[in-house]
Amino acid sequence: MVSLSFVDILLILLYFSAVVFIGFRAARRQSSDSVDFLLAGRTLTLPMFVATLVSTWYGGILGMGEFSYRYGISNWVVFGVPYYLFALIFALVLARRVRETNFLTIPDKLEVSYGRHTALLGALLTFLLSAPAAYVLMLGVLVQLIFGLNLALSIVVSTFLTVVYLYSGGFRSDVWANAFEFVMMFVGFLLILPFAYIQFGGWEFITERVPELHLTWHGGNSWQFIAVWFFIALWTLVDPAFHQRCAAAKDGATAQKGILVSVLFWFFFDFLTTSAGLYARAAMPDLREPMQAYPLLAEATLPSVAKGLFYIGMLATIMSSLSSLMFISAATVGNDLVGRIKRGDDPHVVGRWTKIGLILSALFSIGLALFLPSVVGIWYTIGTCIIPGLLVPLMASYFKPLEMPPRFAFWSMLTGWLVSTTSLVAGQVMGDVRTPAYLFGVEPMYPGLTVSVLVWGMGKVWVKFSSKKLLDIHL
Repeated sequence: MVSLSFVDILLILLYFSAVVFIGFRAARRQSSDSVDFLLAGRTLTLPMFVATLVSTWYGGILGMGEFSYRYGISNWVVFGVPYYLFALIFALVLARRVRETNFLTIPDKLEVSYGRHTALLGALLTFLLSAPAAYVLMLGVLVQLIFGLNLALSIVVSTFLTVVYLYSGGFRSDVWANAFEFVMMFVGFLLILPFAYIQFGGWEFITERVPELHLTWHGGNSWQFIAVWFFIALWTLVDPAFHQRCAAAKDGATAQKGILVSVLFWFFFDFLTTSAGLYARAAMPDLREPMQAYPLLAEATLPSVAKGLFYIGMLATIMSSLSSLMFISAATVGNDLVGRIKRGDDPHVVGRWTKIGLILSALFSIGLALFLPSVVGIWYTIGTCIIPGLLVPLMASYFKPLEMPPRFAFWSMLTGWLVSTTSLVAGQVMGDVRTPAYLFGVEPMYPGLTVSVLVWGMGKVWVKFSSKKLLDIHL
């Protein structure tokens, strides 16, 4: 299994200490203004924007190792291409619009477009979507692997260390910590490929030892399977981290350019992670736990110090996403749920309840991670249930010709969420955890999206009919 030297353990402990120190150091620049606490005063420059977005959006590192070990370069197609595509759409269509609205959060935009009830429902869905349970679980598994603690204790301790500085520093602390984690995640994965090359050889070693399908774009998976992940990648368009960072950029041009540059970094990092996964499959073809592909490849190739830095790279990749999503989830509680109700009574309610939200979000995420100890399962469940509710009303709110009447927006959101969730739950009841029998054999996201679009269409027809009726009366 895994063996780390005293120096490796020391480097990892120093890394944890450095993240906490940087987070608290950034908190010294924090003001009492809610815009500063939630969006760092809308001052993100291009380098900081890119560093925080790249590191935040790439947290599922152990899942990448498992998928690339099982399916080879298809990892790039499934977890790369669809996200590049929707990130580019976000950059070209939404980034400037999000920044120009000057709203703090997604529900702020929903309230202006559709009213308070839709905003509150949107806040609930945003909280669920941003809850970082999958990253809490991954970090706990990695800490358990390193230090030999039991999983529950590993999850609790690592989650605390990841978010403790957010309590006082808010988004500014998150961004500063992300910038450090951005550097370390690339350092870690840039190290392992040269050592693997020296140990095993180059591309010829891989092609001779991995299954042929690992070198195809589909990896042996059906096109339907791959298509589903393109739908799940719609998550990008409603992802609170994208909206938050665009809102925090110093201007719309920075937000747009920052996403475009980030896509290039993601492309390069996907090259590193997919290559490492192929090396792991070629060198260790019979792993019982493919999720441990990267740690065991490090065990087979890296000397002391380099191994510690590689583990730091994996930790940084996970922790950057965990802290950012935890803060978004907490801000949803402070600004969008409690703050939307009580803001007029107390000018400091947003900051206070965001701090309480950190505790609530941490407890919820830890509980979900222990209840559903599957990273892919958590991603799939949350994405399948929540995206059909948020996607149509939120996208329509940014384009005046696409907006629908408030009550139709509310029902589009509610029915999209409930239909997809009901379909998923019914499938679990009819089948089992491993092979759910979806209602009518349809993947649960599709009926939710369909119903949400239908309600949107009804709203557009109603507006057209009402306008014609008023015109007839006037004439």
